Amino acid sequence: MGSLWMLVAGFLFGCMGVFVKLGAAHFSYVELVFYRSFFGLLLVYLIMRQQRVSVATQYWRNHLWRGISGSVALALFFYCITVLPLATAVTLNYTAPLFLTLLTMLVFKDKFHLPLTLAIALGFGGVVLLLHPALQHDQLLPGLLGLISGFLAGVAYLNVKQLGVIGEPDTRTVFYFSLTASIGSGVWMLFDTAHTITPQGFALLLGLGSTATLAQLAMTRAYRVGNTLVVGSLAYSTIVFASLFGMLLWNEVLPLSSWLGMAFIIAGGVLSLRLTPKHPSPKQYPTPKK
Repeated sequence: MGSLWMLVAGFLFGCMGVFVKLGAAHFSYVELVFYRSFFGLLLVYLIMRQQRVSVATQYWRNHLWRGISGSVALALFFYCITVLPLATAVTLNYTAPLFLTLLTMLVFKDKFHLPLTLAIALGFGGVVLLLHPALQHDQLLPGLLGLISGFLAGVAYLNVKQLGVIGEPDTRTVFYFSLTASIGSGVWMLFDTAHTITPQGFALLLGLGSTATLAQLAMTRAYRVGNTLVVGSLAYSTIVFASLFGMLLWNEVLPLSSWLGMAFIIAGGVLSLRLTPKHPSPKQYPTPKK
């Protein structure tokens, strides 16, 4: 039952995408990144206070790299949501497990085997199907940026995995990511146009921050109490929910080739998660003082 929390997270992440797309009429994607990150920063800090987890860390370089890669990935993801069909933007971002598999194999010097190679090839074959026929010429660049967001998200997940191996608490990792994203997007906003927050805009920002934070909490619970492989597979439910929201709210209709591409990406991602060699868990390493 614990793994089913990932379905809750998938639904909430889909809702987050809806609020980003609706919020694009009132704010730039950079502003949306800032408000989403700052809201999360405040909440995770309160959780850390309650759990008595200190913000002090000796692994600030690891947190910095995770924060930078994750922040840029989030900014590109939000940008793509504002200009692409919701399902397409979400699917491109969910190529992250494919990149994570490749990066993990390289970092840990694991050997590729045929089933894993075929799974990765299947996923990237889906990317070709999704990008080539589905996107119009003026949408090709956003599509490639969406793919880059997936790559950078894969880098961020690898950083998170490494931080977990050395024993950093999840809340501290989320805190420094939110802090980095808030500072980066906040500085960007100083050189860009800042829009006035109207009552309608505030409602959208509240919905964005709430769904994103609740989704993170549900996902964290799913990984803590559920089966990792099942949870990793159910994470792709976000694509299903995003597709339904896109069709219901914006009448987004994708060609058959796009649906096949999305199916290949999901299948490739799920298989690569199952076939990637496992590595020692954090419990096998000494935990640093909090």
